[in-house]
Amino acid sequence: YIIYKIISLNYMSFKMKKVLICGATGFIGKNITIGLSKNNNYEIHAIRYKRPKYDLPKNVIWHKADLRNPKTVDKLVKGMDIVIQCAATTSGSKDIVSMPYIHVTDNAIINSYMFRAAYNHKVKHFIFPSCTVMYPSSKKPTKEADFNGKIIDKYKGAGETKVYLEKIAKFYSMLSGTKYTIIRHSNIYGPHDKYDLDKSHVFGATITKVMRAKEVLEVWGNGKEIRDFIHADDLVDFVKKALRKQKTQYEIFNCGSGSPITVKELCKKIIEISGKDIKIKFNKAKPSIPFDMYLDCTKAQKEIGWNPQIEIDQGIKKTISWWKKNIKN
Repeated sequence: YIIYKIISLNYMSFKMKKVLICGATGFIGKNITIGLSKNNNYEIHAIRYKRPKYDLPKNVIWHKADLRNPKTVDKLVKGMDIVIQCAATTSGSKDIVSMPYIHVTDNAIINSYMFRAAYNHKVKHFIFPSCTVMYPSSKKPTKEADFNGKIIDKYKGAGETKVYLEKIAKFYSMLSGTKYTIIRHSNIYGPHDKYDLDKSHVFGATITKVMRAKEVLEVWGNGKEIRDFIHADDLVDFVKKALRKQKTQYEIFNCGSGSPITVKELCKKIIEISGKDIKIKFNKAKPSIPFDMYLDCTKAQKEIGWNPQIEIDQGIKKTISWWKKNIKN
């Protein structure tokens, strides 16, 4: 009986944790799903909507679901230990400028249902990738506490929605035992990003433009905006460390490289590393957002021991290599 009891206790200690990853076919979700699938201690439930599933290890179970349906959300969250909520409507600056409302409704609805279901089913840890569009424009490194409630007009819809969702997450953390990690990440780049010119962010769009350009690279705006870029592998590492090391019930963390670079400098680096002989032409008539931002990530370094490992030159090389293998020229 004693031996049986010890075996039973050991089994409970090493029982696989059930992880729900919403938006597993999107850019962030796919990188996290692939990264966590390498951990045999996780039974991963990957959620997709319209995009097709892809090959993953046997510890990953696929579900096709519309997360705007509260009954569907409730059924999926039930029994999960960890929820990583990456499902969202996202796009680049073109859509943010021309259709600023697209980041509001669906994202608010999906996440509101997810938070409530996590509360109802006593999820242990909830990871929520937020963003940095709520921060004020600044040429100095931005800390989590620098958010002052003032969001620039072109980021208003996306920014206000993210702030609302962060507050709802904090509200539920006060009601329950669920631990919440809010990740205010900078511009993520790397494998599985959107590389079409209509939907992609500045990094993905620039890679595609450079790789397809023959003589001239057209850049929207004047290229003087300061940005912070973080490779997807570093974000995955951040999630792993937060799951293991976050001690408090609710935390907001910056997640970025902490190194400022202008769009113009980024373009020059991509051209140089690609080996192509092309010139840069700035088109100020095209949609762009005059906004400067790079992150101070001291809090994440101190509290969960996270530091980005991939510098921008290395990241560009890795991304160009992936683009050549996976994107049709």
